[in-house]
Amino acid sequence: MKLKVELVPPESRKERPEDPLSLEFGSVFTDHMFAMFYADNEWKNPRIGPYSNLSLDPAALCLHYGQGIFEGLKSYRRGERVFLFRPRKNLERLNASAIRMVMPQIDIDFALEALIELLRVERDWIPELKGSSLYVRPTMIATEPKLGVRASHTYLYYVILSPVGPYFKEGFSPVKIMVSEKYVRAADGGVGQAKTIGNYAASLLGGKEAMERGYSQVMWLDSHERKYIEEAGTMNIFVLFDDELATPPLSGTILPGITRESAMQIAQDWGYSLNERPIAIDEVIDGIKSGKVKEIFGTGTAAIIAPIGELYFREKPHIVGDGTIGALSQRMFDELTGIQSGEREDTRGWVFEIE
Repeated sequence: MKLKVELVPPESRKERPEDPLSLEFGSVFTDHMFAMFYADNEWKNPRIGPYSNLSLDPAALCLHYGQGIFEGLKSYRRGERVFLFRPRKNLERLNASAIRMVMPQIDIDFALEALIELLRVERDWIPELKGSSLYVRPTMIATEPKLGVRASHTYLYYVILSPVGPYFKEGFSPVKIMVSEKYVRAADGGVGQAKTIGNYAASLLGGKEAMERGYSQVMWLDSHERKYIEEAGTMNIFVLFDDELATPPLSGTILPGITRESAMQIAQDWGYSLNERPIAIDEVIDGIKSGKVKEIFGTGTAAIIAPIGELYFREKPHIVGDGTIGALSQRMFDELTGIQSGEREDTRGWVFEIE
């Protein structure tokens, strides 16, 4: 496919924010976007053009039956150097989500080429300030107008960009998490391992109740017993015990996070005893009380590393350690953000530099 490019005239372009660190996450968007369409069993008309509203039939299948998937990754800029962190992993995960949601896969090489060209067009939108980045949101939705529960025959794939600062208003500071026994995020055999729109809609009520109590996100437990921790909002979870770093296994109900995978590799390289295993919430609470639990942190593209300073469980707050940023959380944050921004040596081939 040949990529077409239609640029917004310079005089019609938006004013770029002076301080991306002060922006509400995902609230400002660049001048251009990428889009292509799927029909007759093939992707067609790839185009970079002005950021604009979508035109959808009111009966579009995505609006009625939830056939939609997305990804999230970041681009960083330091001087004239522009970086992406493990972009192929995000596109591979998008295809895995597409398979689960009965949607067409994209050609990863072409999608990456189109993303790189879009970032070249929007290079000046990529903030240089430490702690900021350009958030990249690839999305695929079903567009066929049809009131009937089946997979669509037509789709739209598009990519939009947003300059961002920290995901949490606290920045890189300990966040407070509420453990939910009332709601669950995903069940065995469902779509918990796919990055699909319905997963996030299902989390909103629990998240609302957490925020009303003063907590940033919800920690979800398994759907069978409400016993084992799974994820926390938009993050995978790690627990540092005395002699072990543990994270829940990918059992089909947990999103296979790319930051999670990266943190696991780094921890192993640093010599930590790392285990993917079921972690009971009672084990965590008992460990916090006894001091065996040293740190808990979340990992995700948006937050990168989020130290968790407090868990609220069964109407009681439990302070993790002394409630401050743990040594491993700080070290992991510094390492990952340093690699992502090109400020630290990338010995694993994770960083993709855009020329």
